[in-house]
Amino acid sequence: MTTEINKIVLAYSGGLDTSVILKWLSEEYQCPVVAFAADVGQHEDWQAVKEKGMATGAEKVVISDLKEEFVRDYVFPAFRANAIYEGSYLLGTSLARPIIAKEQVRVAMENNADAVSHGATGKGNDQVRFEMSYMALNPSLKIIAPWRIWDLNSRTRLMAYAEKHGIPVPVTKKSPYSSDENLLHISFEGGILEDPWNEPEASMFKLSKSPEEAPDQATYIELEFKQGNPTALDGEELSPAAMLTRLNELGGENAVGRLDMVENRFVGMKSRGVYETPGGTILRIAHRDLETITLDREVMKIRDSLTPRYSEIIYNGFWFSPEMELLQKTMDTTQEAVNGVVRLKLYKGNCIPVGRKSSNSLYQESLATFEEDEVYTQSDAGGFIRLNALRLTIKGLMGNKI
Repeated sequence: MTTEINKIVLAYSGGLDTSVILKWLSEEYQCPVVAFAADVGQHEDWQAVKEKGMATGAEKVVISDLKEEFVRDYVFPAFRANAIYEGSYLLGTSLARPIIAKEQVRVAMENNADAVSHGATGKGNDQVRFEMSYMALNPSLKIIAPWRIWDLNSRTRLMAYAEKHGIPVPVTKKSPYSSDENLLHISFEGGILEDPWNEPEASMFKLSKSPEEAPDQATYIELEFKQGNPTALDGEELSPAAMLTRLNELGGENAVGRLDMVENRFVGMKSRGVYETPGGTILRIAHRDLETITLDREVMKIRDSLTPRYSEIIYNGFWFSPEMELLQKTMDTTQEAVNGVVRLKLYKGNCIPVGRKSSNSLYQESLATFEEDEVYTQSDAGGFIRLNALRLTIKGLMGNKI
């Protein structure tokens, strides 16, 4: 291996893969390695992560609490745009990668490192998301992707390497699934899920009850928004991270937010994933409902036409791109009047809007009523219909037959 690299910052979780990578990098490149861990809301014993990193040979272990920034600057902007990939996926992993990469680059600069590394494999999307972000934020950093260059390409080889170098290996039974967790979601891949016909095991889920286990009584909540962002729950103002945490609890208790889908990875293959996104599901449904009374019809049409492209940009790893900057500004412009409160009913996997109100509401009861009114002249509709049907009438006169 080359010895031109002086110091590396590794995106480190403390699991088998990144623990082996930590030791492998220091051996192969003969240089100090800083183990960097990002707290984006996953349930983790951070003291144990730090101790294991130091025991495995890290020069230092840096743990950054990014929860508030993650929700405020990544999750909320995406939800202002109603981001959703292929009609189903709320982009939990996709949204966490750019903030992790951004902080990793900052840590690299702070520690005078000239290289960064990650534990993503050569088959998935995360390698793209990490490396696109590195290149956008600091192109001078060298990038090391061990899974694309080493020969430790199986769990058996990883275990053997770990035992050879005295890296602690968990004695408990390993989960058969590959998972990623943050404040927005938890994902599961691999194991029996690789056959898309197999139903997920009930014991796999962590954030949500099944509909069968959920309460028999509905839970009602009121969610307040200001300029498209949730700011208060049942009248209580909450920080972004606290808001999503509480919505996760409420959604999980009521079996809201489970998803089982086969998606198209950016690298070209299809992949089956199962997701739990309880709070995010509530947030998106409530936000879209509030927009029904606060957004102009034509503005909503244009925004909705851009949402698939916006979501694809996030999924494919282009968060720090000119097109993302352009679209985010556009999306945020549409949110200036998205202020108000939505009342929701949570019940056995369902999240149902049952009421909404806003000082910016475009809904006028005096116009929409079926009762007698003095603000709408119904006879005007005849001319409106005739003008809109003019081209159809002309075609009919020319012999259009049914």
